[in-house]
Amino acid sequence: MAVTFSEVQQVGQLVRQHYEHFDRLVTEIRRVIVGQDNLLRKMLVGLLADGHILLEGVPGLAKSSAVACLARAIRTKFQRIQFTPDLLPADILGTLVFQPKNGSFVVKKGPIFANLVLADEINRAPAKVQSALLEAMQERQVTIGEQTYRLDEPFMVLATQNPIEQEGTYPLPEAQVDRFMLKLLVGYPSRSEERQILDRMAPQRGLPQVEPVLEPAQVLAARQVLDEIYVDDKIRDYIVTLVHATRHPAEFNLSIKEWIEYGASPRATIYLVRGARAMAFLAGRGYVTPQDVKDIAPDVLRHRIIVSYEAEAEEKTSDDVVRHVLDHVPVP
Repeated sequence: MAVTFSEVQQVGQLVRQHYEHFDRLVTEIRRVIVGQDNLLRKMLVGLLADGHILLEGVPGLAKSSAVACLARAIRTKFQRIQFTPDLLPADILGTLVFQPKNGSFVVKKGPIFANLVLADEINRAPAKVQSALLEAMQERQVTIGEQTYRLDEPFMVLATQNPIEQEGTYPLPEAQVDRFMLKLLVGYPSRSEERQILDRMAPQRGLPQVEPVLEPAQVLAARQVLDEIYVDDKIRDYIVTLVHATRHPAEFNLSIKEWIEYGASPRATIYLVRGARAMAFLAGRGYVTPQDVKDIAPDVLRHRIIVSYEAEAEEKTSDDVVRHVLDHVPVP
């Protein structure tokens, strides 16, 4: 269906009205978190696009702190789950508790029944625990005994994992990693940012506390506006081409076939559209540009592309594949 210029302008005005709330949200989080611009921006993308996020980075980069600040800045329920090798699915989902007085069972809900869930060091728990969490993420519901319970909206899981310490970890299978909309690589702060961190952590000063500035209803309203953001047919074709280029690079004259074992799944196509709309929202626009797609593509695609042994031998990663695809696929 054709969309007029005036309709796109109206959507843009609506976007700017709702964006003000998220601008206050970022300002509030920055009272505690120094730097990490990409992390904060992409967390908002996940929140707006109704997707879950996997955060990967070495310890001490404020991954957990950033998630906790985001949760505190939204007036909603937050739970942090520390994943350990002895964790059981019932510790996350909940269980039935026997009541000796009347011989009945009462449901005790687990920490998954929150709006924002921080799964800290998710790769430290065995596969059955990871599966329980990821099933809840996909289905947005939990079954305890014979009863099924819907999870409240908004519902978002932000999981962290440490890339350098592999002893005592259980790597997430590719099919489960695919449930995450974004995989963010969290890097070190710059020299000036680290100096700011040092100054803020001076013993005589207490860290500022994040105050709630956003209601869950405002998040849900923004998601409805997100669906109205215009995506041109050429942009849609560009997104499909990018994903197909990761599966059949030779069809697009890309000389990286030997680097790729498996390309991105159809979820990548869906999340690229959602992510690009969220990027347009955060820019205050009512329409998506090719740059929005290119900005979110590495975070959507990097964990969905499995590189070959040849790529590993040449020290090529999935990020190298994504970069090559973005550089060589024609932009509309």
